[in-house]
Amino acid sequence: MIEEAHGVALTERVLESVRRDPGRSMYDFVKVAWVAAGTPKPMSADTLAALTFPSGRPLSPSLRTWLAYDTSLFERHGWFAPDGTLTPRPLDRLASDTLGEFWGECFTPITPQFPECFLLPGGSDSRRVLAVGEPDSTGEHPILALDVDDMPFAGLMYPGFDVYAANEASLIQHEFDTYLDFFDNPTYAHRMNEHAKHRFAGEQCYEHFF
Repeated sequence: MIEEAHGVALTERVLESVRRDPGRSMYDFVKVAWVAAGTPKPMSADTLAALTFPSGRPLSPSLRTWLAYDTSLFERHGWFAPDGTLTPRPLDRLASDTLGEFWGECFTPITPQFPECFLLPGGSDSRRVLAVGEPDSTGEHPILALDVDDMPFAGLMYPGFDVYAANEASLIQHEFDTYLDFFDNPTYAHRMNEHAKHRFAGEQCYEHFF
């Protein structure tokens, strides 16, 4: 495994890029700044050391690295309560809140597999969701794509926040033909398949599941 292509090392490469212009947008088609107002808000070392997901699972290495630099990206997407604790949502509730109640109810049958979810920027009719659970061999949790353009779809899009952030920062040159393309990426296929085994019963996505 090429270490600099995963986890903390990859996330540090993204941060090097972001530090050059923290307020720039992650996307051309909509304004989503990497860092709110261009001024990072790091989490204190003591707070970060004690922070876990409500389930008791530890934060992934990439999330810890990012939070040590800035919290604003996650704050803007509803990750924290006023007291600073993390506030995940079950998959169907997150889908209801962001796509509408009708669509949210469609994800209820698979929600037991995804009880701790966090919204990330990206997509228009679709959403990007970090789904906490059994991590891969690097300690990272997968990023799902939710799509309701035709029929409800939930699929593995990225193997972790590290790869998601690197792709959005253009450190990984990848144009998606489908949400599942990283299963064919020689660098990340093994991590994608680990998540498929842990979270999707060996499949790459759930479709028509209701």
